[in-house]
Amino acid sequence: MFIEQPPTLFRRLMHVDSLWRIPSNPKCVYLTFDDGPTPQVTPWVLDVLAHYGVGATFFCVGDNVARYRSIFERVKSAGHQVGNHTMNHISAMMYEPRAYLANVEKANVLIQSHLFRPPHGWLRWGQSDLLQRKYSIVMWDLVTRDYSSRLTPEQVVQNVRKYARNGSIITFHDQPKSWHNLEKALPESIEWLLQQGYIFKLL
Repeated sequence: MFIEQPPTLFRRLMHVDSLWRIPSNPKCVYLTFDDGPTPQVTPWVLDVLAHYGVGATFFCVGDNVARYRSIFERVKSAGHQVGNHTMNHISAMMYEPRAYLANVEKANVLIQSHLFRPPHGWLRWGQSDLLQRKYSIVMWDLVTRDYSSRLTPEQVVQNVRKYARNGSIITFHDQPKSWHNLEKALPESIEWLLQQGYIFKLL
């Protein structure tokens, strides 16, 4: 559970001012995707979202945006939100605050968003302080773990069924290493959430 839905104490210790969950009435969820855009997965994700008529927020890696600009533009033209996921999917633990911020800013030249999500969910306090002067830091209430080679699609869907709640910020990944789970788990998760009466909101 610590990975799939971080406990309250962890959230407070890590980044108290970050967005983890946004409950509302009627009940809602916020679908998000990390690490794209990629030609192998993102267009398919967009087709699935269009089929169900739901919106999502895509936290994009700057390098991928530069390589696959047309896919990035398709994400935006479909009405989805975009966010910054650094230029090179770098680990915050390996960089001093201003060097980390410089990488984020380089990505933002391409992405142009006030939303930021750190790869792997880690930030140093100094990095967080600098980033919050310009960005809203978005974490998650539910990580589906679609990227895990140890999980089956059924287990990924079960994570959604078990941990989704009103206001959950739910994280999938639109990249090749998640495909073995995403192909089945994404549509089944969306269908289950719709059956439970959730509406899908953009961050």
